[in-house]
Amino acid sequence: MSILVNKSTRIVVQGITGSAGSFHAKQCMEYGSQIVAGSTPGRGGTMFEGKVPVFNTLSHAVRETNANTSMIFVPPPGAADAILEAFDAGVALVVCITEGIPVSDMLRVRRVLDTLKGKTRLIGPNCPGIITPGECKIGIMPGHIHKTGNIGVVSRSGTLTYEAVGQLTSLGVGQSTCIGIGGDPVAGMDFVDVLELFQADPNTHGVIMIGEIGGGAEARGADYIKAHMTKPVAGFIAGATAPAGKRMGHAGAIISGGGDTAAAKIKKLESCGIRVAPTPSDMASTLMAMMKK
Repeated sequence: MSILVNKSTRIVVQGITGSAGSFHAKQCMEYGSQIVAGSTPGRGGTMFEGKVPVFNTLSHAVRETNANTSMIFVPPPGAADAILEAFDAGVALVVCITEGIPVSDMLRVRRVLDTLKGKTRLIGPNCPGIITPGECKIGIMPGHIHKTGNIGVVSRSGTLTYEAVGQLTSLGVGQSTCIGIGGDPVAGMDFVDVLELFQADPNTHGVIMIGEIGGGAEARGADYIKAHMTKPVAGFIAGATAPAGKRMGHAGAIISGGGDTAAAKIKKLESCGIRVAPTPSDMASTLMAMMKK
């Protein structure tokens, strides 16, 4: 068991002929992911790596290959339209890696996503993607650091996702599924969406949740954990030394009020039964200490 992706996931890559799309599509294929199609306007009829057909439109790619998931590497000016194209094509999961999509564009995407009522899920944008170790990698995460196992990882930070995974693997502890949800202010799945899936997954025995300053996603996640999670959850909040108004790499990580500082979020998480790691290097050991009880 895993959440969202597995060996049977059939992936179409929007922007497969671009530099980033082609590089990471190859990496995903080498990991074992089923890349069944690519989509680039004007490149229809060509083949990627001699074996993956490229189509002019996503809807054509989905019809011809039965793809059920899209991975997006379209540049920022066209990325929101690419997400909307994926919605129209009816795929079950859209993973948008693109960084720098204007917030106004994502507001348009979010309005459409909300009307779909769960028919299609969106991870990202500005995220590393999702991986079920040993089965399917969709995104830019380094596959070799992952190990098959029973710990779920969900994070707003890409690099801290890798750090948590690396710590778990070094302890001999594998992961069920790891998801980088991204940190943009307007995005797809949030902590609650992912935590619900981890709670329902019998193969996930514990969770690491990694947050950042800015926004209320961590507080909503903490409330869900307190009310519904029966599995141990360890947390970490990045940005403890950031002053108010400091931008942390992306627009989502800006402290706008007293409730979204690192200190306030840590206090909130701890009040909901989440043990918060004191430093990034303690994320895995903190969860393992909880699971030994």
